[in-house]
Amino acid sequence: MAESAGTNWAGNYAYRASGIVHPASVEEIQSVVRRAANGGTRVRALGTRHCFNDIADTTGELIAMTALPPRFELDENARAVTVSGGTRYGDFAEQLDARGFALANLASLPHISVAGAIATATHGSGDRNQNLAAAVSGIEFVDGTGELRTLRRGDDGFEGAVVGIGALGLVTAVTLDVVPSFEVAQTVYTELDWPTVLENFDAITSASYSVSMFTGWVGGVQQVWLKRAVTEDSDESPETFFGAARATEKRHPLPGVDATACTDQFGVPGAWYDRLPHFKLAFTPSNGEEIQSEYLVPRERAVEAIQALLPLTERMVPVLQVTELRTIAADDLWLSTAYERDALGIHFTWKRDQAGVEAVLPAIEAALFPLGARPHWGKLFLDVDRVIPSLYPHFDDFKALAAQYDPKRVFRNAYLDRLLG
Repeated sequence: MAESAGTNWAGNYAYRASGIVHPASVEEIQSVVRRAANGGTRVRALGTRHCFNDIADTTGELIAMTALPPRFELDENARAVTVSGGTRYGDFAEQLDARGFALANLASLPHISVAGAIATATHGSGDRNQNLAAAVSGIEFVDGTGELRTLRRGDDGFEGAVVGIGALGLVTAVTLDVVPSFEVAQTVYTELDWPTVLENFDAITSASYSVSMFTGWVGGVQQVWLKRAVTEDSDESPETFFGAARATEKRHPLPGVDATACTDQFGVPGAWYDRLPHFKLAFTPSNGEEIQSEYLVPRERAVEAIQALLPLTERMVPVLQVTELRTIAADDLWLSTAYERDALGIHFTWKRDQAGVEAVLPAIEAALFPLGARPHWGKLFLDVDRVIPSLYPHFDDFKALAAQYDPKRVFRNAYLDRLLG
């Protein structure tokens, strides 16, 4: 018997699904999907519950992908690792590192599932670092007929299937590109005023392997997190960074929050998996009591986008916890928010005030959509004028791909009905 579906991680969304089931094998997942297809009902994959909208909901049953047995298959010659779709990044990163390999980048949370992250184009940071989905070289999924499908880089439809927003099937396994293991040193700097940020934006974001700027919008950027890839000839972290002082106490991105859960700082080298995320796997991620939104604008319009948001400061501040600014390199995945263009991610961590956040989002979207901003698929956005389809050159191709792999619309839900029609 299916259990109650509950809420998402942050508690701002209560699932309306009839229940949740926990298949322990791919065959069990196939059986659930076939039953839904034959019975005219719907199902949806559920991972680590880190989305802030209804993307993972359904009128039927939710299928918990985290119940699948873990897989870890490293092909050292191909420099690739295959893991179960429901696996969290933090659950296999140390094992990968022990074999001498790494992922090129990670998101701020190691607590998220691989399948959920790639399906929504979740990303880390770095001028030369692509989003997490770009590391995918193979994807295995159960389609809407219950068949197990595999697509590999170079296959027809692969570029549409990776960032699939759950429309093609339930991802059971993912093969990821790996690189030689490396160490990262993280240093935090405090207080950069807006003129300095806007005048030196490219130099700031290119200063380290990964750069994150945190702002409350008043005055400027309050924290800059530099994550430096450690090499034999790399420099120590300087005392100042564009006039910002090196922090002398460990910092959390949110003002006044204890930083124990954050990854180590002060320029102390550590393994890639223990520095690239902002938060440690052993702790509850981030703040929890929050809502998130994010918009990715073309990199060449980054400064323009910040300038467009500054007049909204007084409207944002009452419901804002912090905004993070990060850069992402372009990729070729159809529904990637960085499809064929480098991007700046403008990420809002809001207070858990649904009405208050939804009241300010129209102004933010009015400022950013004309600049070509693409909302993060798993975070809160409104798109009342339905501009999203126009932002993706292969949007119609994706709709056709979804119809091909889910002909009975088993995976459709309110989110996909709004988006795809």
